[in-house]
Amino acid sequence: MNKSEKLIVVLLGLLLAGWIWHSVSEQKSAAKAQVRKTAARQSVQVQAKAPEPDAVKGVRGGKDGKPAAQDARPDMPRAPEKLDTLSNDRMELTFSTRGAAVVKAKMLDYAERPGKISSDNPPVVLDFSAHPALAISGVPGVAADSDYAVAEKTADTIVYTNAVIRRAIALKSDYKIEVSETFAEACPRDSATMLSLGAMSLGTSKNDILSVDSWIVSDEKGKSRVEHHGETEPLKSYLAGGLGGCGGSRNASGIPATTSVDVPGAREWLAVKNRFFVTALVGLRGDAGFSATVDRDVSRHEYVPKTVSVALKSSSLPEKRTYTLYLGPKKQDLLWGLGLKDVMEFGMWRWLCYPMVAVLNFFNSMIPNYGVAIILLTVLVRLLFWPLTHKSTIGMRKMQEIQPLMKEIQAKYKDNPQRMQQETMHLYREHKVNPLSSCLPMLVQIPVFIALFNVLRSTVELRYAPFLWISDLSEPEALFASWFPFGGLNVLPILMAATMALQSALTPSSGDKKQQQMMMVMMPVMMLVMFYNFPSALSLYWTLSQVFSIAQMWWIRKKYAPARVKDGVVVPDAVEMPVTRQMRRHGKS
Repeated sequence: MNKSEKLIVVLLGLLLAGWIWHSVSEQKSAAKAQVRKTAARQSVQVQAKAPEPDAVKGVRGGKDGKPAAQDARPDMPRAPEKLDTLSNDRMELTFSTRGAAVVKAKMLDYAERPGKISSDNPPVVLDFSAHPALAISGVPGVAADSDYAVAEKTADTIVYTNAVIRRAIALKSDYKIEVSETFAEACPRDSATMLSLGAMSLGTSKNDILSVDSWIVSDEKGKSRVEHHGETEPLKSYLAGGLGGCGGSRNASGIPATTSVDVPGAREWLAVKNRFFVTALVGLRGDAGFSATVDRDVSRHEYVPKTVSVALKSSSLPEKRTYTLYLGPKKQDLLWGLGLKDVMEFGMWRWLCYPMVAVLNFFNSMIPNYGVAIILLTVLVRLLFWPLTHKSTIGMRKMQEIQPLMKEIQAKYKDNPQRMQQETMHLYREHKVNPLSSCLPMLVQIPVFIALFNVLRSTVELRYAPFLWISDLSEPEALFASWFPFGGLNVLPILMAATMALQSALTPSSGDKKQQQMMMVMMPVMMLVMFYNFPSALSLYWTLSQVFSIAQMWWIRKKYAPARVKDGVVVPDAVEMPVTRQMRRHGKS
């Protein structure tokens, strides 16, 4: 391995490690800075929770003749709360007459634990009881938990009414809830209102996240774009960091149990999500931004967000409005149809991630197992890169073969660097060798690897997807977790490190053997540490990719005989000059 090759290998390894280290370090620094700036930032208000009044606010005449909010009378009796359900083949929603809002959503296709849904393994339930979804506040005469009456109800529709609002709710396919609202003529149209999306809870996985996304109508440059508020102020430090701590193990001392943050600016849509599920509001523009409330886990000494709830703000109240609430899994095809594809948070490599998800689902539709789908995806990627990697491997062999001639040039022109460089380039041209040909496949595969990392870490299709001994492809294997250190035994990262060492050993090298052996140890160990707690799907892909690479190198070794240097001249091998009929006729083989 020459100096340029060694430098590239080290840089590639550092690039993978630095990419993850940089994101972690950046979030740690921002989290610490955020704590210092919290008191001085006017947009962030820290407050303790306080229960809303139980009585219904009335309407009284204001100075301008318009209805105005009236203080609730504590002696006013309330109607008993009534719960109603709407359901289809994918979801069951529970509504409350207090606020005509969603208090529970049951995902009928997703089990709570690995395995099929059963009496012992019920479907996932998203609990909104503390922060009901679709609760509306700010309408004069109506509190967020005001009493509504059920005017109409069918299997998939329900109509709620009170003296001010008529709300018709329809449960549609693909986890969509369509809402149509009519407001009384007496309501002031300049009323500032808020519509809640409910709360999303952090899961139990160390890889889980809590985040808020929105589409900015116009930013400081006048452009519309998505904003991931887990990556930007002022919400960044409150959302970053799951149980494993993307934001580091920040001490929770002095941080209140509940933090409320107002984010200004018009929003085309708003979404709150964890790793696999999302609640999103589309079709209703919030021209006054939104409000977010983050509750931390008070049982832990380090800061860990527990739930985040959001509400879209509007500065005016129309007579009628319609919108859609999406409440379901983070599935690319479903979100794409609603204009929410950026909720997947694939970053700059989204152009690679989108087709990867589609191909993965296509393979799974043919053979319903995502482990097999990952294998087929690996084969497809290797086939696409086969011409490039083949040419690269041949190029590395040629570099190895002309190494004796390069040493002669270096010895002959050691006192004339310029002449040495000219003769070296002439040697490359004469033998049709590109010294950078071995770098291109590695450089091309880095975006593919990063894109696949983004896909496999957050694709809901891999949630609890089994394969062989793996119970969940979205998590590390964690075998014998009760007694094995580091969270359990993960076999695939160990296999990945072993295949990486073998691949390095088979890779043609023209440099120092001792340095090559050192790289054979350093790189696999570094990747083992990095990958040990990554989703097993990623380790499965990378291990299989290296196995195919090893097979390709072995095939090239068997097919092409090594060249020989005789009297200072490289004797052409089968790669450069195949045996022709004329050569066989003259006995040259």
